[in-house]
Amino acid sequence: MDLWQLNIFCKVIELKSFSKAGKAIHLSQPTISSHIKDLEAYFDCRLIDRLSKEATATKAGELLYGYAKRMLALRDETETALAEYNGKIRGRLVIGGSTIPGTYLMPQLIGDFKKKYPDVIVSLVIGDTDHIIESILNGNLELGIVGAKAETQKIIQKKLIEDEMRLIVPADHRWAGEERVSLKRLVSEPFIIRERGSGTLKSLHQSLIELGHSIEDLKVIAELGSTQAICQGIKTGAGVSIISTLAVAEDLQAGKFSALEVEGLDLKRNFYLTQHRYRSPSPLSEAFVRFLEEKLETNELKCLK
Repeated sequence: MDLWQLNIFCKVIELKSFSKAGKAIHLSQPTISSHIKDLEAYFDCRLIDRLSKEATATKAGELLYGYAKRMLALRDETETALAEYNGKIRGRLVIGGSTIPGTYLMPQLIGDFKKKYPDVIVSLVIGDTDHIIESILNGNLELGIVGAKAETQKIIQKKLIEDEMRLIVPADHRWAGEERVSLKRLVSEPFIIRERGSGTLKSLHQSLIELGHSIEDLKVIAELGSTQAICQGIKTGAGVSIISTLAVAEDLQAGKFSALEVEGLDLKRNFYLTQHRYRSPSPLSEAFVRFLEEKLETNELKCLK
C-alpha cells in the first residue's frame, strides 16, 4: 500500500467509475484496476463492488475511504508546512462553497488568491450548505463559505459579506412593474423553492418564522436542486421564487427578470467563513483565511458583489 494507490482508490469511489478515475489522473483503466487489486490483496478483502453499473465501496471500502482521505489530507498538510518552513506557500487546498457563494463569489476569490500564491492548487467543492458543513465536520474540507448558520457547536463561523435576496419574477409577470408585494399576495402565487439543506431555503424559512409563517404557507409547486434550475422555472412561467440577486444579476440587467421586495419580510442574509472548531488549520488554510481578512479590512469583498 502507498499513498498513490490510496489516491487512486479515492478517485474511483468519488467518481464511481474506473474509467472516469483513469481520465482524471491520466492512467489507463487496466492500470487503475491493477492498483485496486493490489490494495485488495494487501488488505485481503474486497474494497469495491464491481457488479453494478457504478463502482461502489463495500463496507471495508467505506472504512478505508475515511482513513485514506485523512492520510491524503495529512500528506498535503505536511508538504505545505515544509514549504512554508522554507519560506514558500504552496500545496493543495480543498475548500467548499454553498451554491450561491461557491458559484458567484468564490471563483474570483480563488483567482485573486492564486495571483498572490501562484504555487498553490485550490480545489473548490460546491454543494448545499448542509453538505459543505458536513464535509467540514468529517474532515474532507478544511473550510468553506456558506449562506446560513450552522446548528452545531463543532463549527465556528465568521461573517464575511451580506447577501441580498429578492422575489424574482419574469419580465412579463403582472408584478414586474411593482417595487414590492405583500406576503398575503405572495402566498397565493405558484412558488419554486430550493432543496432542503440549502442556505437560501434556511434563510427564507427563518424570515417567514419571524412573521409567524412558514414555508408550508407558500403555494409550492416545485422543489429544485439548483439556483440555475429555479431560474429556468421562472423563465418558463412555472412560478416565482426568492433567491440571491447575485444569481440573477445578468438577467436583471438584461431585463429578463424583475426583483421585488416582500413587505415585512427580511430578505438579507450573510455568507459565513466556516471552519471546524477543533481542527488545527493547515498553513495553507491559515494563508487563505488571512487573505479573506485582508479583503474584509479593505472592503474588497463588497466590490465582488
